[in-house]
Amino acid sequence: MEAVLIYGIITSMILSLWTVGLSLTYGISGLANFAHGALYVSAGFISWSFIHYTGLPFALSAIISILLAGLLGFGVYWGLLLRLRGIIFAEVIVTFVAGVAILQFLLWKGLYGYEYALPVFVKGTVEILGIPVDYQRLFIVGFGVALIAFLWFFTHNTRIGLAFRGIAQNELTAISLGIDSDWIGSLSLAFGSALAAVSAAVVLPLGLIEPNIGSEVLIYAVCVAVVGGMESIPGMILASFIIGFGQVVTATYWTPRCMTVVPLAAITLILAIRPSGLLGRFKELEERV
Repeated sequence: MEAVLIYGIITSMILSLWTVGLSLTYGISGLANFAHGALYVSAGFISWSFIHYTGLPFALSAIISILLAGLLGFGVYWGLLLRLRGIIFAEVIVTFVAGVAILQFLLWKGLYGYEYALPVFVKGTVEILGIPVDYQRLFIVGFGVALIAFLWFFTHNTRIGLAFRGIAQNELTAISLGIDSDWIGSLSLAFGSALAAVSAAVVLPLGLIEPNIGSEVLIYAVCVAVVGGMESIPGMILASFIIGFGQVVTATYWTPRCMTVVPLAAITLILAIRPSGLLGRFKELEERV
């Protein structure tokens, strides 16, 4: 039971970090960024490249990768999405294709093998309730809590954050007050892309940097975001804990091979019962017909 509690919290926090950038971008501008997983992997590769080829410390390399991921998201908006705004299917296709292109480029650059790994921030392990836990996973939990607190402060106490909330709550009213929706949309995509890079810097030290991780992160992020409510950060956190604990319980009392069934079952169930998600604000099907 203690192992389920501890590793359930850790898994849930990893899911939250994977999802927060995708959920934040959609909540602000309505953009479903299906290049999210590719940005996650590319940020890890950029960090590794700076460490390996220039000798920069990991922390500085991670900061550079976060900035570059944000610039890439900013460029994707102005270069690819500007003329497609409001055409949801086209936005999904374009971001998905951009993500596939990024992953194929990384494969072409030779991103496979055991050498592609990031160092942990903190080495060593500690016992909690008799369960050994490495410091990196504890760092992930602490960092995740701090990041969510920072995002709440940012969106409630800064000029850009308040503009984000204004566009998210009522775009037409925000535009009438002088807020540029395209500018906010590009910033939201840049911010979400940077958050994907942040999660990569924190989570990727637990394993290897591989292109197929991008698809895995995207699938988990979409599942968690849909279950919680695509535009709801509190819903995303709630869904992360439901799916995270569900996976740990499945792995502990059944078999680890069925862990991937949990998010797929959750998204199927929530779409059948409450299409807007647990804490989503969009109207239900019967209200729209």
